[in-house]
Amino acid sequence: QVQLVESGGGFVQAGGSLRLSCAASGVSFALQAMAWFRQAPGKQREWVATISSAGITAYADSVKGRFTISRDNDKNTVALQMNSLRPEDTAAYYCNTQMGVYNWGKGTLVFVSS
Repeated sequence: QVQLVESGGGFVQAGGSLRLSCAASGVSFALQAMAWFRQAPGKQREWVATISSAGITAYADSVKGRFTISRDNDKNTVALQMNSLRPEDTAAYYCNTQMGVYNWGKGTLVFVSS
C-alpha cells in the first residue's frame, strides 16, 4: 500500500522560511514526476510545484522565485524549500505524483502570520 507522509510545516512570520518533506513508502517514485499541492481554508487544492524524474522543475506563478522543489530518489523523498513566506501561503501542503495517482496523505500545515 502506498503511503505519502508530509512533514515540516509549522507557524512562521511573514518573510520566514520552512522546508517541507514528503516520504513515500510502498512505491519508488524515481521514474515519476512528483509535485506539491496546497489547500487553503475554504479553497480548492491547487498545484504548487513539480519536479520531473530528470529533475526539471516547474512552479506556480504565485511561488516562483520563492519556493524550490527537490528530490532524493535514493531516499524516496521530495522536499519543498519555502522562502519569503507570505500570509497567502497559509495552507495544508500535500505531495503526490503530478497526476495525483496515489491516495492523498494527511498533509502538513503551514501558517504564515503577517
